[in-house]
Amino acid sequence: MNLTDIDASTWAELETAAANPQSGFRYVNLCSVDAEGRAQARMVVLRSADVPTRSLEFHTDTRSPKWLELSANPEVTVLGFCPQARLQLRLQGRVERHGPGSEIADAAWNGLPGRTRMTYAGGPPGDERAFETIDVPVPPDPVDEAEGKARFGVLRFRPRTLDWFELRQPDNRRAIFAYDETGALASCQWVNP
Repeated sequence: MNLTDIDASTWAELETAAANPQSGFRYVNLCSVDAEGRAQARMVVLRSADVPTRSLEFHTDTRSPKWLELSANPEVTVLGFCPQARLQLRLQGRVERHGPGSEIADAAWNGLPGRTRMTYAGGPPGDERAFETIDVPVPPDPVDEAEGKARFGVLRFRPRTLDWFELRQPDNRRAIFAYDETGALASCQWVNP
């Protein structure tokens, strides 16, 4: 495969991953920086991939620390690894936040199943919570789906670079791809792994 084929295949794989919970790239790491300059990494679900604009979409609770971190510094790295393909993707770029009531957040919310909507209706991320145990059942707090919508945010990620790394013993392969502001492929090259 040549480099443009690898780029096209990578984005097709990301598009498939957004629709397939069994895909190796369905869950990726979103890495940001907190107010003290410490790296923060967390797993997020890839909700959509737009191939023509080379953008990815993730959902989040707007009360989460990552929402605030991304307000202060929208520069992030997204890292994924698919063990079946033995392929690592490291994308670096910028996140746009779309909060409750925005057209983008409303459209994404309307496409979510009810069980997913309810995950945004509970207490703030990181707050203490009691879970049901075998000995002492704790009834769940009643939740209202409208409360979840008021806390639902969309993160749209536009990478400037893709570091593609394939583990192929004895000959690992690595390539770097750069994208312009429209998402078009601007340059690509093989590099030492």
